[in-house]
Amino acid sequence: MLEYWLWLAHRPGIDEHMKVLLLQYFGSPQGVYQAQPGELAEVSGLTGAGRKALSDKNLSLYSAALERCRQDGIKILTYLDEQYPRRLKNIYHPPLVLYCKGTLPPFDSLPAIGVVGTRRCSAYGLAAAGRLGREISRCGGLVVSGLADGIDASAMKGALQEGAATVGVLGCGADVVYPACNRALFAQVERCGCILSEFMPGTAGFKWNFPKRNRIISGLSLGVVIVEAPEGSGALHTARFALEQGRDVFAVPGNIDIATFAGSNRLLREGAFPVTCGWDVMEEYTSLFPDKIRKAASPVRKAAESEPMEKSPPKRKDAPPVPVKKDIDNSPQEAYIDVTNNNEGLSDRGRAIVACLAEGEKPVDQVISATGIPSGLLLRELTVLELSGTVVRLPGGRIRLGNQGRKNK
Repeated sequence: MLEYWLWLAHRPGIDEHMKVLLLQYFGSPQGVYQAQPGELAEVSGLTGAGRKALSDKNLSLYSAALERCRQDGIKILTYLDEQYPRRLKNIYHPPLVLYCKGTLPPFDSLPAIGVVGTRRCSAYGLAAAGRLGREISRCGGLVVSGLADGIDASAMKGALQEGAATVGVLGCGADVVYPACNRALFAQVERCGCILSEFMPGTAGFKWNFPKRNRIISGLSLGVVIVEAPEGSGALHTARFALEQGRDVFAVPGNIDIATFAGSNRLLREGAFPVTCGWDVMEEYTSLFPDKIRKAASPVRKAAESEPMEKSPPKRKDAPPVPVKKDIDNSPQEAYIDVTNNNEGLSDRGRAIVACLAEGEKPVDQVISATGIPSGLLLRELTVLELSGTVVRLPGGRIRLGNQGRKNK
């Protein structure tokens, strides 16, 4: 039976979305395998190249792959298995098959967070990634990354230092150590968590595999943290996938004079959540996982331990109490001025977003689809609307109208 799964999962010229449609149409991979040309011609959207790929019925390659998996201790997870993560199943292009080394965590019951960035990173980026890996794990999060050198490896090492499970998603076969310098890290991740890949065992780390890999990192996660990324970085592809999938995007502020932070700093300008510690990320999901997420103290030195603080002079006993209310505050009868007190105060994009959310809360990707506003512009507009109280961001990449937005409908 698994031979049919591998055969369908690795058909060339057919994207993952169409493979899922074929699976649903014919009921099983074996049903797709046995489908006649006339039946395949009735499948809407299946191209001639796709039908030609499905006409190849040779299973020998996949029988050999199964034997290799058995020898190397690689487990195969299919789209219809109970353990297949629901978050990943719900993206537009879910992989039909995942190859797994190690122990697959129960993703659906864990606050998984993707932490990614560039290979050619700064010392600051490396330190920040390691710290975030430790702190996210300490707060109850599951770190998911790409096991690449640089930011990815540092984040995973940080999580492993906490004794936490981690998940590495590869752009090569699950049995291929790429880059070779991370061999010890691969072994540790396999022992303490798992290594995942949608590519057959033995597949090399071709550069075109990594964008496909990135959609799985974001698909498994509630949100992704971009630690350090230049323009054009693969980590920015992960951020784009996250937005399309309705995930949250976080970014670490970086030095504006260092080119490797240009892409991640741009994400902040476009509305990504700024991150200075692991709790900045995990706090967003406390209502979703109240029994899993906890605010844990950071092991950084406290100010009192590093240098003496200047003491405030003792208060005079006869000194008047400091007023709680400042003169500039409005009186209870006076409302604060709001520049968006009617629809005329909103931009065209703002009005489109308010109209879209009038029916109720929605994930960001649905708002993008419904309004046709590009993701970057939409995130920028959401920031403006959020500051004015027109919209409210919710955990899990969802948004709804705020009190001011309801007045503006």
